[in-house]
Amino acid sequence: MLFNRPLNNMLKELDTGAMPDGFKLKEVAKELNCDNEEDLLTGIGDRLNIPYIKEIDYDPAINDLLVKLPINYAKKYHVVPFKKGKGTVSVALSNPFDIELMGELRVLFNSRIKTFLATSGAIMDSINSFYDKTSHTAEEMMEGLEEENLSSIANELEEPKDLLDASDEAPIIRLVNTVLFQSVKNRASDIHFEPFERTVIVRYRVDGVLYNILNVSKRYQSAITSRIKIMAGLNIAEKRLPQDGRIRIKIAGRDIDIRVSVVPTSHGERIVLRLLDKSSVLLSLEDIGMDKDTLLKTKRVINKSNGIILVTGPTGSGKTTSLYAAITQLNSTDKNIITVEDPVEYQLKGIGQIQVNPKIDLTFANGLRSILRQDPDIIMVGEIRDKETAEIAIQASLTGHLVLSTLHTNDSATAITRLIDMDIEPFLVSSSLVAVYAQRLVRVICGECKESYVPNDEELAELNIRRSELTGGVLHRGKGCPKCISTGYKGRTGIYELLVMDDAIKSLILKTQDSNTIKKKAVDSGMTTIRENGAKKVIAGITTTQEVVRVTQQEV
Repeated sequence: MLFNRPLNNMLKELDTGAMPDGFKLKEVAKELNCDNEEDLLTGIGDRLNIPYIKEIDYDPAINDLLVKLPINYAKKYHVVPFKKGKGTVSVALSNPFDIELMGELRVLFNSRIKTFLATSGAIMDSINSFYDKTSHTAEEMMEGLEEENLSSIANELEEPKDLLDASDEAPIIRLVNTVLFQSVKNRASDIHFEPFERTVIVRYRVDGVLYNILNVSKRYQSAITSRIKIMAGLNIAEKRLPQDGRIRIKIAGRDIDIRVSVVPTSHGERIVLRLLDKSSVLLSLEDIGMDKDTLLKTKRVINKSNGIILVTGPTGSGKTTSLYAAITQLNSTDKNIITVEDPVEYQLKGIGQIQVNPKIDLTFANGLRSILRQDPDIIMVGEIRDKETAEIAIQASLTGHLVLSTLHTNDSATAITRLIDMDIEPFLVSSSLVAVYAQRLVRVICGECKESYVPNDEELAELNIRRSELTGGVLHRGKGCPKCISTGYKGRTGIYELLVMDDAIKSLILKTQDSNTIKKKAVDSGMTTIRENGAKKVIAGITTTQEVVRVTQQEV
């Protein structure tokens, strides 16, 4: 039997209203020797005849109840209303022994309370989700701005707090908070505040593409700029020089790290915020979009004991994500892995991570030089930017270390010639380099509004797709729906080009052949180009021809 005799006596006291003061749910857990919250609540619910629910469904009819119940109160006591009946309000809570809470809810809602048990995690998720649905949009916040309130934004922001809690702030503060909140809700990676002659345009970058979100009156520009600078710990009086800072906040229970860049322009200071969701799950090699052949070769390549593996592509092409996926795959207790990054985007358990800091001369080169004294097996360098970093990385690879890094080039073959252009000797490049990846990110067709269509010959010719390769003679695209913000796309995946060093390629490097010759030789040896890899994803119904053409234009 789940409940033993002493607990039965305690529950009988609760039934008669004679429960001692201070009786807590944790005392019941201790009495039962039960660590699983779900089992505990199920058992208590059976004994007290209170239903236990796994999921808490949202009903728009409760919005007026959410207005009455402050979010801070709901989070503190782990309680959320989820249904309204005739003279009754159904609430989910995690502690059925809090009698005072029941009384307060009856008074607050002026209704009879029907209680349901749910885990504290389910309740917190519901609180964030429900209050999210009742939050104002940035456009609604604009309507509430009043000129006389702008001076109030100069207050210092102390501890970061959940932006959903900020219902009593000044209008400009609420506007900035709402812009941040909506950006996270819409999966934006960047927010742009762009000043022009008569207005300030706010844009979000979602899945790599910028969208206009809001036009703000020019008279609010300095107030918005000052507010963001205060949050980032920047100098609000300095308007002539670029400034960089960071903001760490919580939005709907998610820990968000924001990199802030402020640059002076002819119409005022331009601000770009880069958002990083610390609570997001690190992707594995299987999740980043590699086909089976590339994945198999990748696992073989990264398990080499020494050499350099490079990932290339423009800014925002997912290079760091690919490196993290490889590092996560390699991470084990028998390996010493150290990274030097700018910035450290994700904390990796069991891995030493160094943050570049140019102000104290902690550069990639200096960090990498110090790493070599730490007896590493695997080294990750955020980016090879100069000859010094490249030379140290090569020396490290030649002395028994596996080095992973990135380089800004358009394709894999160009990375080889870029290293030689840095005055690295060709024989060092050929002997140290193991493989070079080139990658891009393409948007994925939204699963909610995906539809098939028959493409014309011109569209197929763009990617050299033969009609006989199509399944059922059709391709796919997204119509646009609320789930994908009417774009037809939701999320992104990678397309890859993997150049593995072999004797023929090494011979061309030693002869300092140009990148086109190296690439042609690699293709002849079976390498799939980025555009060809993208075409396979189009045929598979993952993305569209327009998307692959957009990110691989230099291939033409």
